[in-house]
Amino acid sequence: MKNQFNLTKSTWQLVVILLLTLTAGLVKAQQKADLIIYNAKVATMSRAGEFKQAIAVKNGIILAAGTTAQLMAGYKSPATKLVNAYGKTVIPGLNDSHMHAIREGLNFNMELRWDGVKTLKRAMEMLKEQAARTPPGGWVKVVGGWNEFQFEEKRQPTIDEINAAVPDKPVFITYLYGKAFLNKKGIEVLGYDKNTSYPGSVVELDKDGNPTGLLYAKETPMAIYRTLALTGTLTPEERINSSEHFYREINSFGITSVVDAAGGSQNYDADYQASLTLAKTGKLTVRTAYYLFAQQKGKELTDYEKWITKTYPNKNDHLLMANGYNMEGAGENIVASAADFENFLEPRIVLSPDMETDLEPVIRLLVKNRWPFRLHATYGESIDRMLNVFEKVNKDTPFNGLRWFFDHAETITDPELVRVKALGGGIAVQFRMYFQGELYTKMYGQPKTQLPPIKKMLAMGIPVGMGTDAPRISTYNPWMALHWLLTGKTIGGMQFWPQDQVLDKFTALKLYTSGSAWFSGEQKLKGKLVKGMYADMVILSDDYFTASPEKVKHITALMTLVNGKVVYAAGKYTGQNPAIPEVIPVWSPVKYYGGYQK
Repeated sequence: MKNQFNLTKSTWQLVVILLLTLTAGLVKAQQKADLIIYNAKVATMSRAGEFKQAIAVKNGIILAAGTTAQLMAGYKSPATKLVNAYGKTVIPGLNDSHMHAIREGLNFNMELRWDGVKTLKRAMEMLKEQAARTPPGGWVKVVGGWNEFQFEEKRQPTIDEINAAVPDKPVFITYLYGKAFLNKKGIEVLGYDKNTSYPGSVVELDKDGNPTGLLYAKETPMAIYRTLALTGTLTPEERINSSEHFYREINSFGITSVVDAAGGSQNYDADYQASLTLAKTGKLTVRTAYYLFAQQKGKELTDYEKWITKTYPNKNDHLLMANGYNMEGAGENIVASAADFENFLEPRIVLSPDMETDLEPVIRLLVKNRWPFRLHATYGESIDRMLNVFEKVNKDTPFNGLRWFFDHAETITDPELVRVKALGGGIAVQFRMYFQGELYTKMYGQPKTQLPPIKKMLAMGIPVGMGTDAPRISTYNPWMALHWLLTGKTIGGMQFWPQDQVLDKFTALKLYTSGSAWFSGEQKLKGKLVKGMYADMVILSDDYFTASPEKVKHITALMTLVNGKVVYAAGKYTGQNPAIPEVIPVWSPVKYYGGYQK
């Protein structure tokens, strides 16, 4: 019996060894990579100065980053796709924490973009050329992304120049949030006259009482955006095509994620269908987290009560990939009376005395139902009043880790930062001052500190994410935003921040990667090139870490990958650029000029 027992024990030991060997072999086989990028300078963004030679991916998740030899030996199989980076820098995909991407997708193919145009002369040539190909009844539109300081001439066009360039087609051009140009033909088409008016805005009249074509925002930009809404829309088919091309456009700069801040005239869920269609058909190339913006003044609470029964945060309605297309919560504006309109052509407006009364019940509803929220706030004076509401609600219904944040916060004060920190909030910052620094300085004087105070926020441990607020004010090019973070200069070259308060390269890029991931609750899933994270990454045209700040603003993507799949490729990799339908309609400015003028 003793020998039989020993034999049985030995047999079981052998079986265990065989099972462990087979299991190890199976695990090893399962870990063979779908993709290995090698011969690279991989910035893991796990810590400053950490670079690897290669990165391996399986099923959209990073397996490992290490030396080329290690990854080839451990993860390569005959089926593994190999990408030679030729020594180029690889970074995590860029995450824009505040972009109006869904709305721009609906309009991109209709717009002539002046983003990146170097001279006013060329901008006006483009306007005239586009007018010649726009069919009768169509509008020629330039909607944001530019200012006069980017032009060699350092000036805006005059209304007379616009009328001379395009006398026979309606033209509408917006300038930041404060001004717009409407040519004579546009005035005629819309039927604007001396009686045309919009609350809080000015429709300028000449000495004879006729509209000059200049529209100005004062307390509100209603004249500008109500007029824009009258300039035509794309068909449902064209909206899907337009959205696909806009996402491809931002992929070309290395953007792999956006947190969409909704916006005026962006109605849920009708205006979300184009992007949702792309998601359902596997054509969404940017992870899109979106917030819901109540559209009707006085009915905001009703909207949110309805939406809470209809959808919920982190709803998986993308059918493409984890966190590919998700509803995140409420905002950017939550109630109309809290619309902290920033227009540095005019003095700061004072929020309505009804703001607190309007805002409190909505915040109570959101916190009770655990809906994350974001709130547009430019000025410290507004933020103080908003925090009073949040603190009041928190006493009765604790935030208790609920994700919430302010957008913009250019003039937030030190005491207000302490209060944000105490409530567990974050701040999504943008580079709006890159386009408006000269205007702010003219109105309020040269700032003596960083606006917004990003370094203070980071030092306090407040979550901070970088974004553009594109495209109706700023361009969507993230490298221009990084140039601003590294220099503190405006697009016109004015030193807006004190030079000793600019960010170092690692910190600046971190704001655009793992920093912004917090704002969609994905900080443990993306923003670093380490094991277990999403395989969202970019091979850059130039080495961000050694390039001068002036060179940084010209960086583009050579290859952009989302979920381990190539969504954009250029240069040596052009052959891997995924097919995309032709731009429609055939007269679209995008068909002839693209978007940003690189």
